[in-house]
Amino acid sequence: MKLAELIKKGAVGAQFASAPVEVLFGEVTKAKPLEITTESKLKLPQEFLVLCREVTDYEVDMTVNHITESSSGGSGYSAFESHKHGYFGRKKFLVHKALQVGEEVVMIRQQGGQEYIVIDRRAK
Repeated sequence: MKLAELIKKGAVGAQFASAPVEVLFGEVTKAKPLEITTESKLKLPQEFLVLCREVTDYEVDMTVNHITESSSGGSGYSAFESHKHGYFGRKKFLVHKALQVGEEVVMIRQQGGQEYIVIDRRAK
């Protein structure tokens, strides 16, 4: 490796070392559009946030195989009498995990401070 390349590599390393990754805590102050305020009162709008799966709504495919509970329609017709039926196969389910106002979160500030990765809710 040439001396110039070594110096350039060292300079890049020094730049990243001046802004290391940092763990932060914040509170959701707006849900739509999302805004999180850090403990130091910095307001972070949606465009600076990278959301992990644990803080968003998402769909999952699940395989189900069970019998429903007894229910009836109450109209008096025999088709609506109390009955059970099978419910099986591969189904999509929506998991509701989107952040709500007042929730506390754990974030990681990326090196350089341009984006904040919201990794989870803060345990209370």
